[in-house]
Amino acid sequence: MDIVYTLWLRSIKRYVRSKSRILGSLGMPLFLLLALGFGLNSVVQIPGAQGAGYIEFIIPGIIAMSVLFTSVFSGIQIIWDKQFGFLKETLVAPVSRLEIMLGQTFGGATTAVIQGAIILVLSLFIGLQFPGISGFLIAFVFMLLIGICFAALGIAIASKMEDMHGFQLIMNFVIFPIFGLSGALFPIENLPAWVRMVTYLDPLTYGVEGIRYGLLGTAAISPVTCLAVLGGSTAVMIVIGAALFRKASI
Repeated sequence: MDIVYTLWLRSIKRYVRSKSRILGSLGMPLFLLLALGFGLNSVVQIPGAQGAGYIEFIIPGIIAMSVLFTSVFSGIQIIWDKQFGFLKETLVAPVSRLEIMLGQTFGGATTAVIQGAIILVLSLFIGLQFPGISGFLIAFVFMLLIGICFAALGIAIASKMEDMHGFQLIMNFVIFPIFGLSGALFPIENLPAWVRMVTYLDPLTYGVEGIRYGLLGTAAISPVTCLAVLGGSTAVMIVIGAALFRKASI
């Protein structure tokens, strides 16, 4: 497992040393949080929110969005390593490709959780009530599962690609529907039945509702169901990512 730890540590060091990356990744989540939260807080009523306003409602969704985008785009590191020869040097080492894939996945997931945690802390200053230690732990569990699930997705797609620009375009095409249908910005109870069914097929939906339960104490889906579905989706995505990475050409 040394290679898993080494690649994980490499990802963390690259992230910590890139201050522009950290600040740049905060831009869109904070913009949506402030613009939508304060702009619609007085006009949007959330059913069953137990007095919480719209800004409190979307905070879990914005946190999930930050984790989603950061984790899925961590897959671009695979393409970067291909072009600069680092991946080839790693693959010729006496370690399995599964360990390499897991190291990259856990590294991307960890940086994504850190990014989400920053948004979570900032949210405490703009309207989120302190949910307690247990609420934080629940939220972090779901953030970690989101990070691992979609970091594995990013690596799976990157394993089949050579062009970084093409990867970015394809991932935008994939992740915006995933985010848009997750119930991050609107209550899924109010959706038409057919749209709600599509929403239930989205793994991020269960991550958003799990984080929402941890931070607000309420959710449209049972937290146990959220944990089971998201955990299962994460396991499936790791298997798919490992299979595609094993066949990756250099």
